[in-house]
Amino acid sequence: MFITFEGPDGSGKSSVIKAINELLNKDGYNVIFTREPGGTPIAEKIRNIILDNENTALDPRTEALLYAASRRQHLVEKIWPALKEGKIVICDRYLDSSLAYQGGARHLGVENVLNINLFATENTLPDLTIFFDVSPEVGLARVSKDKKRIADRLDNESPTFHKDVYETFLKVVDMYPERFVKIDASKPLEEVVATTYKIIKEKLGGLR
Repeated sequence: MFITFEGPDGSGKSSVIKAINELLNKDGYNVIFTREPGGTPIAEKIRNIILDNENTALDPRTEALLYAASRRQHLVEKIWPALKEGKIVICDRYLDSSLAYQGGARHLGVENVLNINLFATENTLPDLTIFFDVSPEVGLARVSKDKKRIADRLDNESPTFHKDVYETFLKVVDMYPERFVKIDASKPLEEVVATTYKIIKEKLGGLR
């Protein structure tokens, strides 16, 4: 089972993932948690290039291709082997983030970015994608209040950029209604975690 978490910056994904990890392990599920961009040593090096605040000259198409390259390496080294072993894989961001950030906010076109990523991933899509729905205003306010968070190159983009990310995410959710579940991430963390866990448990059924 391949499950991904998506959402705009400040949606609370990281906090939810930490809680879900503890719950699934407590209930005896054979699960691994990972993230994008990154997840493996090579993919993490690509992540550092993408998010480095000094790389202001990074071309949007180069950025999109780097994400796809990192994703490919992540699949080859970590996700595909884990799925083959019968593990549950939960990933913080995946292909849909590229559609929202590069396809929408970078104005490269959702279809163009989708095609790049379908090539890179050999058409590997998640079984379930949970979208943490929160407005860009609320998300960015959370980011600015998080003193532990070091703002990266994408965090520092304009409010218009983040608005375009959010609006494109909503379009992507509508593109794949069979695998997306939308959760109101403006609610208290405990409520978001409980709702998320209920959805995951229903999807997993008797799988261990």
